[in-house]
Amino acid sequence: MKYIPHDYQSRAKDFILEHPKAGMLLEMGLGKTVITLTAIDVLINELFEVDRVLVIAPKRVAEDTWTREHAKWDHLRHLRVSKVLGSPEQRRRALAADADIYVIGRDNVVWLVEQYLKQGWPFDMVVIDELSSFKNPQAKRFRALRKVMPKVSRVVGLTGTPSANGLMDLWAEIYLLDRGERLGPTLGAYREKYFRPGARNGFVVFKWEPLRGSREKIEAAISDICISMSAEDYLKLPKRIDNVIPVKLTASEMQQYKTMEAEQLLHIDDEDVVALNAAAVMTKLLQIANGSVYSAEGNVVRLHRAKLEALLEIIDTTDSPVLVFYSYKHDLAAIKEAIPEARTLDGPRDIADWNAGKVQVLLAHPASVGYGLNLQEGGHVIVWYGLTWSLELYQQANARLYRQGQEKPVIIHHLIAEGTADEQVMRALQDKDTSQAALLAALKERRTP
Repeated sequence: MKYIPHDYQSRAKDFILEHPKAGMLLEMGLGKTVITLTAIDVLINELFEVDRVLVIAPKRVAEDTWTREHAKWDHLRHLRVSKVLGSPEQRRRALAADADIYVIGRDNVVWLVEQYLKQGWPFDMVVIDELSSFKNPQAKRFRALRKVMPKVSRVVGLTGTPSANGLMDLWAEIYLLDRGERLGPTLGAYREKYFRPGARNGFVVFKWEPLRGSREKIEAAISDICISMSAEDYLKLPKRIDNVIPVKLTASEMQQYKTMEAEQLLHIDDEDVVALNAAAVMTKLLQIANGSVYSAEGNVVRLHRAKLEALLEIIDTTDSPVLVFYSYKHDLAAIKEAIPEARTLDGPRDIADWNAGKVQVLLAHPASVGYGLNLQEGGHVIVWYGLTWSLELYQQANARLYRQGQEKPVIIHHLIAEGTADEQVMRALQDKDTSQAALLAALKERRTP
């Protein structure tokens, strides 16, 4: 296919060429992959600045998106791409292959760095897709990657959600670009400059509140190496219809939910321990709302079929393929039992079959489709069987169908069990407030008679 870039894509490509350290904060659907591949081609074959490029990506994106985009566009097909995936021996063979671009899953970053501890780092350019997955400075993959970044002449960080959980996420992401030049050499220095302690338990601070004006100062500090683009400003997106489908539990089912809810909320005894167990309590409440819950022994206890029946009704009355997002393994098991022909998204073959129209019901966990997968060719209907508290996962998952290239209006159904925690999560997603403070407020609200 002939690549005719939009003006914003040409500007984004030029930004990479002009900035050896480039943070590409581009929203979903803007074409981050083809923009970056085009810049890589210029750097290798026209400017002769780069020889070997390492692309670090979420596993499914590494398996599918980069090679598919490479094969899709005529101007990129001459690039040699090696997928560093599979067993250790398969990965070593892929690294030994003569290629321009080496694509590896982010879960193998530690392994990769260890391969080259006793020899020279062979990559002069690193592309991190998705940069926000390196937001935790304590994570092994961050600590491994920071060791080799001084040996890299060019780095590109790609993400549409650089601070989905707050400004604190930015330090580690920007550090991998500039090694602390703009936001400070340590997380402690960053916190001291831009934040003040918020919720705490003794000397342990659970939440840091930005000082007044911090956002503007942080944005100014990184503006010379980061470019931000919104899909709303540049794309003609399909019509989107968000549909909340109330799911009513019977009186006995609702009483059972209320009893279990009360028992779970008893775990939150006072302000000091709220931050430690709030997420676990919310997870349990959302499990119950979906229809099943894990017992203390790890067994699945089924409580109701209300959501399952609502899902079956949607599928029966929809002539289009349906993409269903589930939350827990017991959700997946219940859906597959009720819809044996449903396909679980496990790999590239499932993606290809879906886009070819061969799959009527595709089941996926939002975390498994969050980045880079293009599913818009296979359908235009989404059902959220269970909600996620993560705004980033929610937006990324919806963008698998609601993106440029989608030819039909996208319908997003949300199954909401009335009177349950589902309602508060839905409200938080609509308000785009899924912070820890909102989570705690939701639980406090449920404790209030």
